[in-house]
Amino acid sequence: MTRARITGWAVAAVLALLAPAAGYWFVVQNDDPVAEASPTAGEDLEAGHSYLYGRITTFGSGTYQGRLRWGGDEEAFWGDYFNGAKQENPWIAHVPPERLKERHPIEIFGVEIASRERQIDFGRPFLARFGDIARIEARGRDVRVILKSGTVFDLDRLEASDFDDGVRVWDGSRGVIDLDSLRIRIIELLPNPSVGAATQRLHGTVQTGQGDFTGFIQWDREKCVGSDELSGLRFDTIRSIARDTEDNALVTLLDGGEVALTVGDGNRGVYVDDRRYGRVLVSWDAFESLDFSPGGSGPAYGGFPAGSPLTGSVTTGAGVRLTGRLVYDLDESETTETLDAPYQGVDYTIPFGLIASILTPGREQRARVTLHDGEELQLEPAGDLGKENAGMLIFVQGSPSPVYVPWTDVERIDFQR
Repeated sequence: MTRARITGWAVAAVLALLAPAAGYWFVVQNDDPVAEASPTAGEDLEAGHSYLYGRITTFGSGTYQGRLRWGGDEEAFWGDYFNGAKQENPWIAHVPPERLKERHPIEIFGVEIASRERQIDFGRPFLARFGDIARIEARGRDVRVILKSGTVFDLDRLEASDFDDGVRVWDGSRGVIDLDSLRIRIIELLPNPSVGAATQRLHGTVQTGQGDFTGFIQWDREKCVGSDELSGLRFDTIRSIARDTEDNALVTLLDGGEVALTVGDGNRGVYVDDRRYGRVLVSWDAFESLDFSPGGSGPAYGGFPAGSPLTGSVTTGAGVRLTGRLVYDLDESETTETLDAPYQGVDYTIPFGLIASILTPGREQRARVTLHDGEELQLEPAGDLGKENAGMLIFVQGSPSPVYVPWTDVERIDFQR
């Protein structure tokens, strides 16, 4: 953690302590906001409906409304994800206390000599598309996120949180402003009314040994518009990127020129918003090439309907079938939440609304995830499909309390549409 980040948290903590005594969150005596006009915005003020848009209320310096981009040059579209760490897990109250612990054997030369028990870690990351979010609020050490469905999540601000990256706003009257997260009180996400021309959104097809993925692109997890750059080259001048050696790539420009670049070292992978799966992250190890192509503007805010509760049935290893509302991994409970699992260097982030069934690994090496369109994915027993899965809750109609099934007892899950 940098000294600047530590200082920022210290300020945030002081503000959180002082606010109740003062009777309000925070008042800026100077009308001049700490927000700074960005000298490097470099993008059109007009933007299509697919760009993030909203109203930001600050501590004492008024409101700003317009197109938004997180961290100044990171998430920019409704299909991009807002990340954080959940503060609490309300579902564990429905689990028998003896099931909340896990046993860890102590071995010497392969022989177990003792064992110990410890509380299962129920901490979970938060992941939601901006298009699924209605409102984000700063609440001292917490960040409250309210989804379109009305579901509320309180996130730990001191953990990894996109909120503290700050926001760039293209305000209609004040120009392009960078707002520091410490001055942001509320962010209301709104449909983007603009239909003007905007910087080109990156779109293309990524080739891997496991297949091709086509959709909107975020190179290195954040470069997503034509004005963004790769080692000084604007993406809207690039036709394709092909892996050459372990750390090198050959970049072909629109004018036919070729440039060799070192990009593998430190590259965090390529996000592809493939409509079949939601989103995939292609690691540099799995990456073979990327061919850019026109893709339009992408979905608008209204293209993300509010989530609904997960429903379906769970079949246990003993053949018992339980039907009702579901909570997966003692965490995900809505159709807009995601199943996260890898396969040979490609990480899948699949909204549960796309999934028809899951056949758990059992003795097999992979889980079988079948989508509503009939496609079947073979995924590794890791992430949401791994041994760290905390199990299922099934709210069976007519039952006074939900049934808890440990992940090791789950054989199959069928989701209702």
